Amino acid sequence: MSQDLHRRRSLALLAGLWLAALAPAQAQTAYPDKPIRFVVPYPPGGGTDVIARIVQERMSAALGQQVVIENKGGAGGSVGTELVAKAAPDGYTVLFTLSSHTINPAIYPKLNFDTVKDFEPVGTVASLPQILVANPKLPANTLAELTALAKAKPGDLAYASVGNGSPGHLAGEMFKLRAGVQMTHIPYRGGGPAVTDVMGGQVPLLWVSIPAAAQFVKTGKLKALAVSTLKRTPAFPDVPTVHESGQPDFEVDSWYAMFVPARTPRPVIERLNRALNTVLAEPPIRERLLAQGADAVGGTPEALGRVVVAELPKWAKLAKDANIKAD
Repeated sequence: MSQDLHRRRSLALLAGLWLAALAPAQAQTAYPDKPIRFVVPYPPGGGTDVIARIVQERMSAALGQQVVIENKGGAGGSVGTELVAKAAPDGYTVLFTLSSHTINPAIYPKLNFDTVKDFEPVGTVASLPQILVANPKLPANTLAELTALAKAKPGDLAYASVGNGSPGHLAGEMFKLRAGVQMTHIPYRGGGPAVTDVMGGQVPLLWVSIPAAAQFVKTGKLKALAVSTLKRTPAFPDVPTVHESGQPDFEVDSWYAMFVPARTPRPVIERLNRALNTVLAEPPIRERLLAQGADAVGGTPEALGRVVVAELPKWAKLAKDANIKAD
């Protein structure tokens, strides 16, 4: 074999190896090449749905593909969450959920998925308090008056939430435990139906995320009694916290976040995370979130993963102390 032929074959071999190494990278950069489904495990109109729709259009622009929201409510968010857990790990099915993700394992003993093992975190979207709202005809305008009313009529009052294991459910049970009152929990399949029934007088009270109730509080169709975070929310600066209303250190801080099925390729997760952070950095998006009482968060997948791991034992303890179970 001549030296020139040997050189040409060596160069051909190197070129082949280079192309082989490049192929996976090219395949990765092709994502996404079709519409992406955001599964919201709650019905339309609830807080999770509202937050998802605020970022939907800009996420479509940032990813270069249409983002489609699919509402799959039921079992406190477990139905839609299971759907994503069993979806193909290709980045085209994304779970857009709230902090019930870390609460449900404490009250649902037989979930068909593992909150940690079956998901990869993408990033945190927003954080906001729960708000306690009431039908305007309820004869209580403060937490002190509500507590007195509940003690005068043990078990007669009921409160709604978006479902078992929702942040509102935990806020309601924590309030009952600390105030020493008896109230019946009525779980709904989402914030929209719960808000409708409270406005209609079927249920007197509701713990819910601010986006689901904000417009109705502002128009007087609901009255706000308290928020669940340690500090007041800019969305309703005149509404006191439970903490300042007599229950020190009362805090239930809701967050909204995105997850994908386990084994989703890291480059796909990073692509989704970059798009999310890009969208959350846009002033109009931050303003729209703030109008709903929510603060834009963003950050890394690892930061969200740490939140999940830290909250699982926290909510398990509360569920045990307050005897919270799936109704």
